Amino acid sequence: GSTTLVLGLEDLAYPLAVELCYRVFDDADVLERWARIANTGDTPVVLRQALSANLWMPREPSWRLRYLQGGWGSENQITETVLRPGRFILESRRGTTSHQTSPWFALDRRGEATEEHGDVFSGSLAWSGSWKIVLETTPGGRVHASGGLNDFDAPIVLRPGTDVVLPVMACLYSNGGHGGSSRAWHASQLSHVLSRSARDGRSPSFPGTNGPRRPESARAVSLAVADASTAGDPAGTAQPSYPPLRPVLYNSWEATWFSVDEPGQTRLAELAAEMGVELFVVDDGWFTGRRDDHAALGDWVVDTEKFPDGLAPLVATVKGLGMGFGIWVEPEMTTPDSDLYRAHPDWVLHFANRNRTERRNQLVLNLARDDVAGWVFATLDRLLTEHEIEFVKWDMNRHLSEPGWPAETGHNPERVWLDYTRNLYAVLDGLRAAHPDVDIESCSGGGGRIDLGMLSRTEQVWTSDNTDALDRIAIQEGFSQAWPAQAMMAWVTDSPNPLTRRRLPLSFRFHVAMAGSLGIGGDLAEWSHEERTEARDLVALYKKIRPTVQHGRLYRLASTRQGPLGAVEYLGPGGYDVVVIAFSGPRPLRPWPSRIRLAGLDEAATYRDCDSGAETSGAVLTHLGLELPTALDATSMLVRLERL
Repeated sequence: GSTTLVLGLEDLAYPLAVELCYRVFDDADVLERWARIANTGDTPVVLRQALSANLWMPREPSWRLRYLQGGWGSENQITETVLRPGRFILESRRGTTSHQTSPWFALDRRGEATEEHGDVFSGSLAWSGSWKIVLETTPGGRVHASGGLNDFDAPIVLRPGTDVVLPVMACLYSNGGHGGSSRAWHASQLSHVLSRSARDGRSPSFPGTNGPRRPESARAVSLAVADASTAGDPAGTAQPSYPPLRPVLYNSWEATWFSVDEPGQTRLAELAAEMGVELFVVDDGWFTGRRDDHAALGDWVVDTEKFPDGLAPLVATVKGLGMGFGIWVEPEMTTPDSDLYRAHPDWVLHFANRNRTERRNQLVLNLARDDVAGWVFATLDRLLTEHEIEFVKWDMNRHLSEPGWPAETGHNPERVWLDYTRNLYAVLDGLRAAHPDVDIESCSGGGGRIDLGMLSRTEQVWTSDNTDALDRIAIQEGFSQAWPAQAMMAWVTDSPNPLTRRRLPLSFRFHVAMAGSLGIGGDLAEWSHEERTEARDLVALYKKIRPTVQHGRLYRLASTRQGPLGAVEYLGPGGYDVVVIAFSGPRPLRPWPSRIRLAGLDEAATYRDCDSGAETSGAVLTHLGLELPTALDATSMLVRLERL
């Protein structure tokens, strides 16, 4: 259950009414804060800046900031700095969450917090458009953090009788160090963001500036079911409502690129099924005229040259092999060479009398327009209605570089920054209501749109276009600071890797990917029989550990930021199942740790190795640890333990 407190305020000088909204949960340490601002007068009011929350830290001599930065192919890199007098700003002005910076931060006192000890104050924004977090050290030495919509080029005009509901800023305190903070975030998201029960009560449209289809209640903005009753469980003792486990997925992109056709996809489906894959996804190239990234984006009709009888035969084959069927779309984009653009050139974001800049040969549809949002919904609704599709990979491969809306000149065209995301949420919510059994993965050229707003509307997110397992170790460690393993899609791809050309053992690639939601993206037709057999065994192993990885508590035992070794431990619900995954890249020939100590175990209990049968006390595993591989090249190991 949860409780929401709404404080009503009125401005004594201006026709403004404000609702400050606070929401707490019985079983989670996260506090949500947002606000609703309404124009109660008879003339328009312009809001130049309106942030969702302002959090004051306890008075301390200094604070260390941890945040996530990077770029395409290197998302979620952990970065730390000591706050100095003045303002430190994290933001995106790109119209999306961005690859460069994540809307999440953590502060610890005097930089003393470790992975498992110390006070950590953290916050995360539930917004998938342009955002801003400001961390300020005042002249008096106080530190505070505020965040919400980015005010750059984005005044909000409130007409008489209208309002705006600001995005949720979630915040959390933990005295268990950065690891304790992460586990609290994960638990909250598994129960109140990703779980289906948390989504059942959401309105099919997201609040924004009022107009048709806009709910007026600020309470509807919450990530979960607003004002859920606590009467049935006043002590908050109910078991967490975990989301369903994510299936093992195969995606055809790196096997075929745009060369998609029915025979090739059928062969890949057969090979994937032999490995134990549960969900087969056809990526870019399935629709009419799509031979490369220069044309046809927006023309979402099955290419009958590639699929003579449509998708139905392939769908039937996939389902006959015991797998679900999924498909890739990029519905927010178009290419100049497309039927959609030729019919509606005014539908893309652009400035009058200026060139329309293309990126990846594509332009961004102005989803802030209700007619465009309606077309996107109707197109995808038709696609999902006409085909037995169980999964959608929703991609967005560029940002909003020219956010012009010439038709709205003089009528607050800058609201595109707000209304684009609001209508994106409305489309997603509408599709989820119309097709409740279809799962969605959020992708934005990799990890360009990972935030609580998207996580509350999708089952998982694409972590990065970089599938190199060594690079993924750091990306996944950063991801785990704020988001749970279940939401993190991680692929096993070919060696050499198509992006970095690095060669790595198949088991190493699998072990890294098994630290999240497992997917496979290689060209299976080029894998040897031995590789496919090994992959089948590793998929079977992942299915055994999947409940522990996806629903368990995560302990980061070692970080490649401090040395060549990385290791994670998952402690299953109830503490009976333990999974340890350790990996290292090339390391110098010198003494280094030969054992890794586990965490969170019952020291008085005995744990059995599920493979060797060896029994070890929790005290030994906690204080002495597990023995590590000794090879000097890229090595990995996976250990399963059960508490007796």
